[in-house]
Parts: sequence; C-alpha cells; structure tokens
Amino acid sequence: MLQFEAKMGQDQTKHQIEKGLRLYQSNETAKALDIWKRVLEKSTDLPGRFRVLGCLITAHSEMGKYAEMKKFAVAQIDVAREIADSDYVTESYLNLARSNEKLCDFAKTVTYCKTCLSMQGTTVGLQLNGQVCLSMGNAYLGLSSFQKALECFEKALRYAHSNDDKMLECRACCSLGNFYIQLKDYEKALFFPCKGAELVSDYGKTWSLKYKAMSQYHMAVAYRKLARLEDAMECCEESMKIAIQHRDRPLQALCLLCFADIHRHHADTLLYMLKAHCLSETIYRVKGSQRLLREHVVKFHECMEDMELYCGMCGDSIGDKNSQLQALPCSHLFHLKCLQNGEMRGCPNCRRSAMKPGYV
Repeated sequence: MLQFEAKMGQDQTKHQIEKGLRLYQSNETAKALDIWKRVLEKSTDLPGRFRVLGCLITAHSEMGKYAEMKKFAVAQIDVAREIADSDYVTESYLNLARSNEKLCDFAKTVTYCKTCLSMQGTTVGLQLNGQVCLSMGNAYLGLSSFQKALECFEKALRYAHSNDDKMLECRACCSLGNFYIQLKDYEKALFFPCKGAELVSDYGKTWSLKYKAMSQYHMAVAYRKLARLEDAMECCEESMKIAIQHRDRPLQALCLLCFADIHRHHADTLLYMLKAHCLSETIYRVKGSQRLLREHVVKFHECMEDMELYCGMCGDSIGDKNSQLQALPCSHLFHLKCLQNGEMRGCPNCRRSAMKPGYV
C-alpha cells in the first residue's frame, strides 16, 4: 500500500512538472513558476523535488534573477544529499557553480567546479564534466587567468567530441569567441561563434532557440570589432528578436549594449585619439616625467608577466592590439606569424611538446 501511494505521488509530481514545462515553453512563466513552487511545497518525492528545483534554477537564470537561482541551487544540494547519489550531487554543485558564475563570484565558481570534478559518479556524472570544465573556464576568464581558461575550454571541447555532445560544443565555441575578443584576436573571435552557428544549423532542430541567439550575439560582437557593422547589426537583431521572444533578459541587455557599441563605433577613433593626446600631454608636463614613465612601463610588464600575456618568441605583449594568435596544446599563446617564421620542437614557455595540434 505504501509503495502504491509513493508511486502515485511520483506520477502526480511528474505530471505537474511537465505541465509547468509546457506553460514555460509557451512563455507563461508566472503560471509555470507557481506550479513548480507548489510541487516543491507539497511533494515528498526526492527525485521529483530535485527535478523541479532544476526547472526553477533554469527559469531564474534566464530571467536574470541570479540570487534566487543560487537559493534554489543550495536547496537542490540538500535534496541531492538526501538521495545519496553522486550523480545528483554533482549536478547540484554544477548548478551552484553556474549561479556563482552569473553573480561574478568567480573564485567560488572554480571551487564548486573542482568539487564536481572530484566526485566519482557513474557515466551520467562523467558526462557533466564537460559542462563543469566550461563553467570553470568562464570563471577563469572572469579572473583574467587566460591560460587556465583556455585549458578548461579545450577540455570542454574534448568532452563534447568524445560524447558527441553538439550543444556543449556550441556553448564552448561561444565561450572561446568571448576569450579571443578579450585577447583582441578578432578573426578567431568570429571563427568560433560562426562554428557554433553552423552546429545550430546542422543539429539544432530540437534545441532551444537560446543556442542560436547565443551564437548570433557573439558573432555580432566579433563583427563589430572587425568594423563589419552591417553584419554586426544583422546578427545582433536576430539575437535580440529571440531574446525578446523567450524573455531572456540578460541576453536582451547584452544585445542593447552591442547595439550601442555599433552606433558609436564611428566616433570611437577620434575619441581614443583625443584621450591619448590628453594623457600624453599630462605625462610630459609632470615634473620628473621620465622616472614616472619608466615606473609605468615596469608595472605594465610585471602585470603582463603575471597574466602570461606575452608572446614567448618575440616577447611583445598580447591583447593590446588586434593580432592573429595561435595556442599550443599546453594553452600558451603566441603570435601566429612568430610560430610560422620560427622553428621549434616544444613550447618556448614551458618546454612541453608542441607537435600535436590543439583544438584552438
């Protein structure tokens, strides 16, 4: 009798969750949230509670309500511990890592991702490792730890390829686009989200439109940096249309910022020249300017060394101007022209073998 009642409770919970999903997909978000929260209050079925918390985490992430997202992620960890299944625990810690990533608490994101990777789960848990590496890479990028970020993105791509996970590959490509935007290799910054858009076109008939919107947004940013403003506007408009349709407020905000950057692009060159002129005039008018200038140069190079943002062959900095880059399998970055012009058997920075090509 107890088993029959438990089964009935599980079926009812599943039915309510599915009902909420249908409402959510129809953009009736408030009704969906109300159903899920009532399930959370009444249901004693632990796997059902875990799943409905996952729905609430996703919904609040897409609404940009990251503090609430984190609250539900913490609750999901408690449920996962009651279930006492390592796969559930891994997934819940991944959601907690993502919520901290959205809140820009990148140090905590890295910590929770490492917790996920340390767990010994089943095949299901191992399939999450690619997503964990992607979240960790985004966090390292937020901390300006560029080599560690690149290592994580490459791992995410390897997991995507080995598991034939095209959605993960698409997300990793978009993150790599953002990575190269920050390092000002705009050709690569365009290549990766274009690859993501191809994946959406080839495999994404059953995917959420958010993957298309994501790739289009990152393409728009790269096109803008390359001064291809018509292409940038077209991609940004497509991304914005999907974001509005699905009420994805964070993406709407990013698209608005991109629109603003596109419209003010023509004035940027003159503005930067003016700022550079004023700064140079101030420096050379200060008493003892040569000493201060030397101190500035020393601090610049110290920072460059700490962040490993220099080419190990020519010694020039990376990321202060548009230049084509190439990453070795060890994730150290070099100017492409330096690698093409020089003969090398290993990475000049860490001496590891560079014979096998990297993903990026």
